[in-house]
Amino acid sequence: MKLLSIKECELFQKKVFIRCDFNVPMDEFGNITDDRRIRSALATIKYCLDQECAIILASHFGRPKGGVFSQEDSLHHVARRLHQLLKMDVTLAPDVVGDETKALAANLKHGEILLLENLRFEIGETKNDAALSAQLASLAEVYINDAFGVSHRAHASVAGITDHFDAQHKAAGFLLLKEIEFFDTLLERPTRPFAAIVGGSKVSGKLQALLHLLPRVDKILIGGGMAFTFLKALGHDVGNSLVEDELMEEAKEVMAEARTLGVKFYLPVDVIIADKFQSDAHTRAVSIQEIPDGWMGLDIGRATVELYRQVLENVETVLWNGPMGVFEMEKFAKGSNKIAHIVADMDATTVVGGGDTADLVQRVGVDEDMSFISTGGGASLELLEGKVLPGVKPLMK
Repeated sequence: MKLLSIKECELFQKKVFIRCDFNVPMDEFGNITDDRRIRSALATIKYCLDQECAIILASHFGRPKGGVFSQEDSLHHVARRLHQLLKMDVTLAPDVVGDETKALAANLKHGEILLLENLRFEIGETKNDAALSAQLASLAEVYINDAFGVSHRAHASVAGITDHFDAQHKAAGFLLLKEIEFFDTLLERPTRPFAAIVGGSKVSGKLQALLHLLPRVDKILIGGGMAFTFLKALGHDVGNSLVEDELMEEAKEVMAEARTLGVKFYLPVDVIIADKFQSDAHTRAVSIQEIPDGWMGLDIGRATVELYRQVLENVETVLWNGPMGVFEMEKFAKGSNKIAHIVADMDATTVVGGGDTADLVQRVGVDEDMSFISTGGGASLELLEGKVLPGVKPLMK
């Protein structure tokens, strides 16, 4: 998949619209707790500064209701962090495409940065509204998409806006290029043996990814709530564990396809069970044959961790998408935490597929030991499903 690159654009002293993903986590006091997405955009921003561009940055943040301005969803905290990281002034616009903002954009000088307010303050953003797309495009001469995390969304600032720029005036930024190229190499030209660790709560959320991965991997290791649908499909009694009964046949087909392709397919052999889905629940460690009625599995157990450690020993490439249990609760985080350390310690290419898994490895403190951590959970999952993203398709050569 070859994309139009920012390096192919004639940027010198141009006004550039850069779509970023500054949807960063915040604590209760309004402080940014992880600025990875902001720092990931710096390479593209600095490159445009070196080209003496006037830069208009745009991002969404959270899910503001009804397109109405709210202080808690404002990007003022992002403007402050950008100022700290770039060591230069960053002007925050009062809105997205209001008259004052348009005037600020029109008068923006080379080497200056304007940050638009939260794009989702405009209802038309998530509806890919044609009028809003045209208004956003009118602010600049060149469009750069560096927001991998939302490139699976057909939104005005991601998809619709590209209709207003020809191939010489739109491109992918360095982060988007890196994400797409990394996943393209991972899925089409991996160093083998190649193992995928797939977790999360439901098979339905990962079914298409599993089907797309099967012909490409040598081993698949399953964890999280989704494991119980596969275990039940094999005839195990899983108590009150999360099961998607309507996907039992699909689960059987996935396992049958793995056997046909010679892909090793691993499921948990023991689990941590609880009598209720709460942090103060009573817990026990049992084999998957011994889950009692009324109890539910919420994490993988020690034997599974050791099995998965052995399975991963001779692997050259690892893709991890989805936690092994309910890692948000301390009692059920040990399995995910141990797998994180195992993957981090491997002498292999280790790829974390964004979302909860990225949050997990950062929480454990092993994020710096991974080869690559995607900045987009939903976007990376759709790539694993073999889809072409709406924000990427207009930038393909």
